[in-house]
Amino acid sequence: MLFAVACLNYADRTAISSVFPLLKQELGLSDVELAALGSAFLWVYALCSPFAGMLADRYSRTRIIIGSMLAWSAVTILTGLAPDSHTLILSRVLLGVAESAYLPAAIALIADHHAPSSRGAAMGVHLCGLNLGLVAGGGLAGYLGEQHGWRVSFFVLGASGFVLALIASRVLEDGPRPHLRAAAAPRTPVLQQFARLVRTPTYVAVVVEAMTIAIGVWMFFNWMPLYFRETYGMSLAAAGLSGTMTLQLSASLGILAGGFLSDRIARGGAPRRMLFMGLCYLASAPCLLVFYGKFPAVAVSAAIVLFSFGRALAASNEDAILCEVIPADGRATAYGLVNTMNCLAGGAGIMIAGVLKSGIGLSTIFAGISVLVLFSGLVSLAGYWWFMPRDMRRLHGTGVS
Repeated sequence: MLFAVACLNYADRTAISSVFPLLKQELGLSDVELAALGSAFLWVYALCSPFAGMLADRYSRTRIIIGSMLAWSAVTILTGLAPDSHTLILSRVLLGVAESAYLPAAIALIADHHAPSSRGAAMGVHLCGLNLGLVAGGGLAGYLGEQHGWRVSFFVLGASGFVLALIASRVLEDGPRPHLRAAAAPRTPVLQQFARLVRTPTYVAVVVEAMTIAIGVWMFFNWMPLYFRETYGMSLAAAGLSGTMTLQLSASLGILAGGFLSDRIARGGAPRRMLFMGLCYLASAPCLLVFYGKFPAVAVSAAIVLFSFGRALAASNEDAILCEVIPADGRATAYGLVNTMNCLAGGAGIMIAGVLKSGIGLSTIFAGISVLVLFSGLVSLAGYWWFMPRDMRRLHGTGVS
């Protein structure tokens, strides 16, 4: 169920990038204003995520998920009614608020239902839904935009959300959460939770690694359809599919494979998840150097597929790693903060690309992302060698899991 919800979640947030040419034409948006659509969403989403995580650690995670679905579906429909650029940006701000509640609650709910032996695979299936949502949203918005105008896709996606929310309300159930049922166990104060996270070096390493990757990945998500449109003269539908499919179908396979591999590798010791993550980042970074040359679209797409697969193999370990070093009563808060930092970084990446696009071009920007991926790999290896074993010993020494 969460696989389907995740698919819709990312489809709604990323569909807009596939209709950028139509927004330029109808509303007269500049490249910087187009960047503002992505950054406005991500920055508001970032600010709200920690509070959403704290709520999901204290109240019903399933109810938070359903409420978030209803809210973001309503905002998606309102997006299709936007008469000008200012209203469109406002709708993206509202979407950031509405969608921020979903991911911390969903990931924590999966952790509630799955032990470490199956947790990586379960979270991989969920992340696969997020990636397929990018493909579905990009392809659908591009096709409907060419055939019926850019607004129709938002009406279709919004209506689908209400139907899916009704189904999810009958399927989703909260998992066992002993820390909420124990009357003698008071809730951990918010500031104490934050302090506990900051004092966990593995968590800090994951945040740094994830933020660095988010800068580059959100550059891709936001600008890749326009890159294929401008560089190779593709139609909106083809550019939308090429700009998302090359990234996300391979990423979906990588995440599924990575989730199962992560569980298997962790049998030799949970810190090996972090080693696996670092090696995958290092292997995928050189693929982006293809943007330095003038290659046909097929060659560029092949390189993106290889990069995306390797990056996804790495990213599939993040959530499982956090579960190994963060106690159950703080996981949603931890994920919320990761979301915050990722989205702040991703929003900055989108804006930087929008500002630099006219000067150095998207090809140079995309090639430079390889440096960010390399850095993330080195941070992950540092976490494996120095931080994660110690943090696991400290957590399990407290008797909390």
